[in-house]
Formats: sequence, structure tokens, C-alpha cells
Amino acid sequence: MEPTISRSVEVTADPDTVWSMVTDLPRMGEFSPENVGGRWVGGATGPALGAEFRGVNRNGHRQWWTKVRVVACVPGRRFTFDVRTPFGARVSRWSYEITPTETGCRLTEHWYRVANYLIRRFLGPRTTGRTDRPGFNARSIEHTLAAVKARAESHPGSRRAA
Repeated sequence: MEPTISRSVEVTADPDTVWSMVTDLPRMGEFSPENVGGRWVGGATGPALGAEFRGVNRNGHRQWWTKVRVVACVPGRRFTFDVRTPFGARVSRWSYEITPTETGCRLTEHWYRVANYLIRRFLGPRTTGRTDRPGFNARSIEHTLAAVKARAESHPGSRRAA
């Protein structure tokens, strides 16, 4: 499956520091302009293959939740999860790839649009208030990557802070 949108950023920080940030879904609201966090469910306490999460998102007065399942989890390298509506319809897949570099790592975020026509055209815009999901997500990814980069590079364990 080819990503609908992908963006990358060079981060002058240890890949493990970046990994810990993008896999801490309850704190994703610190980086994302739409997601405000959530909680691990079904006995999960953190990122692992098959772990489930309930995500909470907000746009102005609109708030909605999603069902998330981790579908790839390679510590320090890749973290991928599928997003579904509360009633189980597929919405999207998100993935973070971390590639070590000489100065830290490259963080790439991918968004895959998998929602069916009815969700894209009707349910999604009514629930979220967003009519241009790809455009918003492109800007959202850039915002998220910049926020993770800034936090990681100021982290006490980062290469820049060392």
C-alpha cells in the first residue's frame, strides 16, 4: 500500500528518544494539532504488536474518538497503527519510520487513506468538521514532525543537548 501523504524531518537526537515520543500515544496531543491523546485499552500498557488504543481528537467544539490497533511495532524503527471508527469501519493507517543517521535520525510520518466513499464524503466531514482531509493531514504531519523534532532535540539525552 502506497502512502497518501509522507513527510520527513532530520532530528539531531537519539533514535530511541524519538521512538519513545511517537509511540507514547496517550501524549500524542502534545505534538498533534488534532489528536488530544487517549488511552491504551484491552490490557495494553504501551506500544506492542496488536495493542489497542482509544484515541481522542478535537477540532474546535467537535470531539470524537477512534479505535486504534498497532499493526507493526519494531522498536526504534517502525510504528504503524490502523484507525477505525467507533463502529469498526476503517479510516486510515498511520506509520512512523525512524532511520538512524550520523547526526541522529530521520523521522518519516506516513498517512494512508483507506476510508470508504461514505466515510470520506459524509461521515468524516460531519464528525470532524474537515472537508479537505488530505490537505489538513499534510499540514498536521508537518506540525507533528516539527513538534517532535523540537522536543527531541531539547531532550537531555539528545545529541544536541549532550
